[in-house]
Amino acid sequence: MWVFSRKGPSGFSSRSTAEEVTEGIDGTGLTAIVTGASSGIGTETARVLALRGVHVVMGVRNMASGKEAKEAMVKEIPTAKIEAMELDLSSLASVRKFASEFNSLGLPLNLLITILSLLEYEHKAILFLVASNNAGIMATPFMLSKDKIELQFATNHLGHFLLTDLLLETMKKTARRTSKEGRIVNVSSRRHQFTYPEGIRFDKMNDQSGYSSLSAYGQSKLANVLHANQLARDLKDNGVEITANSLHPGAIATNLFRHYRLVSGLVDVLGKYVIKNVQQGAATTCYVALHPQVKGMSGKYFADCKLAEASSQANDTELAKKLWDFSLRLINQCAHAS
Repeated sequence: MWVFSRKGPSGFSSRSTAEEVTEGIDGTGLTAIVTGASSGIGTETARVLALRGVHVVMGVRNMASGKEAKEAMVKEIPTAKIEAMELDLSSLASVRKFASEFNSLGLPLNLLITILSLLEYEHKAILFLVASNNAGIMATPFMLSKDKIELQFATNHLGHFLLTDLLLETMKKTARRTSKEGRIVNVSSRRHQFTYPEGIRFDKMNDQSGYSSLSAYGQSKLANVLHANQLARDLKDNGVEITANSLHPGAIATNLFRHYRLVSGLVDVLGKYVIKNVQQGAATTCYVALHPQVKGMSGKYFADCKLAEASSQANDTELAKKLWDFSLRLINQCAHAS
C-alpha cells in the first residue's frame, strides 16, 4: 500500500505526523490561539506548536479537560508556554467574552487556528458511507444553538467567523509591529463537497424540514472554506500581511469508532492505510500554520500537506460574499436580541 505514504511536492505524505512536518522550525516569539484544543487534533496541534516554541492559548469548552490537556503538555514540555481559556463556539456571548479577555491580556497574535469543534460529524460521515443502513440511528438530530441558529452552522462557522472578526485587529497590529506574516487557518473537511444543492441554505438555515445532518455538516464545512477565501481577498486588498487558508485534516481514528462494531473492524483492517491517527491528522494544520513553504500563500485549500482542489461552490466568489454578509447580519441580530 505504498501509494498512501507517497510524498507530495512538500516532501510530506498523508502518513507524515505534525512533529515531522514542523521539524527544525523555530516558533519562538509567535503567539497562537487554537480552538477545540482540549481533545483530538486540537490538542495535538497545540502540543506541537508549543514544542516548537510557540506561545499557545487553547480555546476550550470544557475547562477541566483543557486544564488536564495543558498539564500533560507542560509535563512533557517543561518550557512550554500554554494557557487554557474558556470558549464555547456555539455561544456568540462566549466568543465575545473570550475575545475580550484575550485582547485585554495585551498579547500579540500571529496564528489563529480554528479547528472543527464538532469533529464527531466527520466520523459519522464515514459511518454513513460504510454502514448507511444504520445512518438514521447515527445521524444527529436538528438542534439550535443558544442563539437560536442551526447548531452545526453556528458552532463550526459562525462562532469562528465572529472570533476571527474580533481578533483581526490584534493580528493586524502584531503583523505591522513584528513584520512577521500572520496566518489564519480554518480546519474544514473534504465533506464540504457534500452539502445542500444550493451550498448554503440562507433562507432555510433554521428550517427543520429538509434538514439532513450530513448535509448540514457539509454546509458548515463549506462555510469554513468560503470564509477563508473571502478573508484572503479582503486582507490582500487592504495590503495586510496576514494569510487565510483552509484545509482537510483527513479521516481520523478516535475512540468514537469503538462504539460501532462494524466500523471498528474496518478500522482495524484498513485503518493503517486509510484512517489517520491523531498525530497524522494534525499534520496539515501544523504545516499550514508554521511551515516556510506556505509563506505568502493565501486563499488556498490544503490536504496531506499540499495544495488540494476544493469544490466549485467553495471557489464561488459571489457565494463567499453572500455568506460574509449573511454571517454579519446573523451576528448583529443576535447582539441586538441579547
